[in-house]
Amino acid sequence: MRLSYLLLLTTALASPALAETAGIEKDQLTLGFIKLTDMAPLAIAKEKGFFEDEGLNVTLEAQSNWKVLLDRVLDGELDGAHMLAGQPIAATIGYGTKGHLITAYSMDLNGNAITVSNAVWEAMKPNVLMDADKPVHPISASALKPVIESYKDEGKPFNLGMVFPVSTHNYELRYWLAAGGINPGFYQSGDATGQAGGDVLISVTPPPQMPATMEAGTILGYSVGEPWNQAAVAKGIGVPVITDEDIWKNNPEKVFGVTAEFAEANPNTMIALTKALIRAGMWLDADNNANRAEAVEILARSEYVGADAAVIANSMTGTFEYEKGDKRAADDFNVFFRHNATFPYYSDAVWTLSQMRRWGQIETAHPDSWYDETAKSVYKPAIYEEAAKALIADGLAKAEDFDFDADGYKDPTSDFIDHVTFDGTKPNAYIDSLTIGLKGNQTVVDGAVVN
Repeated sequence: MRLSYLLLLTTALASPALAETAGIEKDQLTLGFIKLTDMAPLAIAKEKGFFEDEGLNVTLEAQSNWKVLLDRVLDGELDGAHMLAGQPIAATIGYGTKGHLITAYSMDLNGNAITVSNAVWEAMKPNVLMDADKPVHPISASALKPVIESYKDEGKPFNLGMVFPVSTHNYELRYWLAAGGINPGFYQSGDATGQAGGDVLISVTPPPQMPATMEAGTILGYSVGEPWNQAAVAKGIGVPVITDEDIWKNNPEKVFGVTAEFAEANPNTMIALTKALIRAGMWLDADNNANRAEAVEILARSEYVGADAAVIANSMTGTFEYEKGDKRAADDFNVFFRHNATFPYYSDAVWTLSQMRRWGQIETAHPDSWYDETAKSVYKPAIYEEAAKALIADGLAKAEDFDFDADGYKDPTSDFIDHVTFDGTKPNAYIDSLTIGLKGNQTVVDGAVVN
């Protein structure tokens, strides 16, 4: 008996003190997600006991699509969810479904790709720079332009898919196309298709349906997160031509979103949730991704992503496969903690807003101050910092792991495929510097850009 007590005492002293967050207002939570690899922080926080350590009993529920997920959060059926980075921003400004959402945690960086059908790839290849028999990456959309023009000459539409109008996937696809001289089309009042004046027709397809929709010929390519690009490679029906890391290096992808009302009513619960999710991100990136094989096994389960483990591993364990046999190093394809991945930077929100304005989802011009105020109404770094400092006090993290000196804005960067510099504090100058898209006071009327 004495020996058992001593062993328990020794174990307790050797382990970090797990200080459950005090004063939790709501400990039974239901959180939503879409079956994508980047929902990983939620699955890991549950499976590794990080939610439980904080005194939270969490149920995770897969949702059929992003619209259903958003509606259920706004209606209170879900307490929070894995969200597209643009969803809390769009809802808050009233684009689409209206409702004030906030985020205190960015779930990941990178993680998307653009895939085209085998037929489109074969038509693109003569325009792609090759090294022996392998394409040189990144591949510019200029290689796709002659293919689109040939479809137009034959009177055929060039259809592409993305997951949701305010998704990073939509903006990355549009950015890549525009950088290659292709007009992706505009949104206009009363028309939410985003196809006005476009050289292509971009429409919404739910992520898990992307490969089958392309195989059926309904779309010729798509922009989506994993594992649905690698699924096209595994099925032999398509070729990823570029990852979002090459469109915008270390771009924000998903966030954990809740209503502002939930955050205000449950401040301690928010801290507990954020602590658990930070720990999950740390675990996913620890020791040069040493835990990724275990993460793949967890994500492959039917209750989470439910895809073949080998397909998930293709992009989750430091590589990315473009064509069968053309597997390349991609250490930062999925980033869950390093590079300050989880910090909710205002500048990330401003970039999303800049693209909404660029393509007409925001119909009129606004001063730079509006972008700043809008970003600050949605992104809540103060909650994140409180959670991170609590983890440090618990002995579960180190101060040097975090960017506590940030003013909420990253330094200007030109890590884009077109090398245009983005400064989050000067969004209007940035918008005006882009070659294709609305500028200044321009708007879209009857499919035409007018001043």
